[in-house]
Amino acid sequence: MTCKRSGYLIEYHFPQMGKMIKLSKGATREILDYKLSRYACYLIVQNADPRKKNVALGQTYFAIQTRKQEITEEEYSNLSEDDKRLYQRGLTKKANFSLNNTAKNAGVKNFDKFHNFGYKGLHNGETADDIAKRKGLRYREDILDNMGSEELIDNLFRIVHTEQKLKRDNITTESNANKTYYLVGKQVRKTIKELGGTMREELPTPEKSLKEITKERKEIKN
Repeated sequence: MTCKRSGYLIEYHFPQMGKMIKLSKGATREILDYKLSRYACYLIVQNADPRKKNVALGQTYFAIQTRKQEITEEEYSNLSEDDKRLYQRGLTKKANFSLNNTAKNAGVKNFDKFHNFGYKGLHNGETADDIAKRKGLRYREDILDNMGSEELIDNLFRIVHTEQKLKRDNITTESNANKTYYLVGKQVRKTIKELGGTMREELPTPEKSLKEITKERKEIKN
C-alpha cells in the first residue's frame, strides 16, 4: 500500500517469479516467489516486528546507509563545480562500463550506434558528433568531459536506468536495446521539461574540459 501511494510501480519493486523447489524422491515443483528491489526490502524491514533479530539487523543496516548517504550529500554540496564534474564523470565511467557489459549480453555489437540512441533521446535527436560540434570540440574529444555537473547527472541517470530496463525487460536483440536506450533518454528529457528544467542542449559548455583540469592539477602537485 505504501509503495502504491508513493507513486511507485508495485510490479517493479515486488515482481513475481517462479522458483523450483525439490520434493521427495527427486521431484520438483514450481512455486510463486518474489524478487524484491532494495526499496521493497526497506519497506518490509521498516514495517516488520523489530523484536525479531533479522528485522532489527535490517533496520540498523538501512539506518546506517541513510546516514552515509546524508554525509555524502553534505560533502558533495560543498564541492566546487569542477570537483562535482570530476566526481560525476567518475560515476558515468563506471556506469557506462557496466551498461556496455549488459548491452553486450543483450546482443549489442555496434556500441557507437547504441550510445547514439541514448544521446538522441536525451539531446533532442543529437548524436555524439552533433553534440561535439555544438560544443565546438576538437575531433574525438570526449563530450562527457565537456559537460557541467548538471548535464553529467542527467546522462548518468539515463545510463543507469537503461541498464536496469535492459535487464528487467530481458532485452535480447540489438534493435530492441537501441530502442530502449532511446526511449529512456527521451523519458529523462520529458521529465526535465515537465519540471521546468533547462534542456540539455541549452546548457553552457564549461570553459575547460575535465582532461585540462586534471592535467593542471597534476602540474600543480608536481
